[in-house]
Amino acid sequence: MDTPTPKTPSPSQLSKTPSWISIGFVLGALFVWLLPRPEPTVIEVPVKAEEPQTLVVTRTKPDFSELEAVFSEWGRYAVWEHDLTELALWDVDTRQFSRFYEILRSGGNYYYRSIARLTRPVLTHGVKVNAPMLFTEPESARQEWLKQKDEETWKGISNSIRLQTTPTPRTTTGDGR
Repeated sequence: MDTPTPKTPSPSQLSKTPSWISIGFVLGALFVWLLPRPEPTVIEVPVKAEEPQTLVVTRTKPDFSELEAVFSEWGRYAVWEHDLTELALWDVDTRQFSRFYEILRSGGNYYYRSIARLTRPVLTHGVKVNAPMLFTEPESARQEWLKQKDEETWKGISNSIRLQTTPTPRTTTGDGR
């Protein structure tokens, strides 16, 4: 049996719809492309020229009366070296420790001097967290404290290892085994 071969339809029998759709699409694209485009408008926004905020507040005259009052309450935490210490006082205006002072102790008197920055490391142990001052300590005292903390840490580690590795004593029965 021979399979009948399909006849190709004549051009008059084909649908004319796809060609009209193509022509409509091309004409629409051409029309959109030829439309006038508005010029881009530049919107100028007035910018207020502001001076950048300074991070350091400079004072013309240090206020030692407040420092004296706070130091009389919290001065027991100061670490002295050659009757000299440094501290940073909380500043309400800048909301940080930004007022730096050096204090000289002579007999029972204290002499205060404002300084630009702290030159000693800040004391991180033995002071209450809510203190309105940051106290400093000499570098030698800091190294001594760190050495002591290291020794305590190693002692604790070696003791815990010793306790874990110590053999438990055997219980013997009456026959010596």
